[in-house]
Amino acid sequence: MNPTIERLKLIFLAVFAVLVVGVIVWTVGWALPQKKCESQRKWWDPGQRVCAQPVLISDITGRTIQDKQAEAEARAAIGRPAAPAPKQP
Repeated sequence: MNPTIERLKLIFLAVFAVLVVGVIVWTVGWALPQKKCESQRKWWDPGQRVCAQPVLISDITGRTIQDKQAEAEARAAIGRPAAPAPKQP
């Protein structure tokens, strides 16, 4: 067979193999962790590949959300259950 055809065949096979490995690495390293993170209702940072737990501002500042509907919506948006009722002394 023509040596040029053999060389081109090997080049195309090598490029194909590199692309397949690249797709597998991307899928295992970025796509699957992102999908898992987002299914847990967390934040995915693709640059650092970090799955972070969202935090309500009220948790940081200590100030409570006065509107109970807004608080319930905020907690639902980050995947937390509703706040427990305050204890009566």
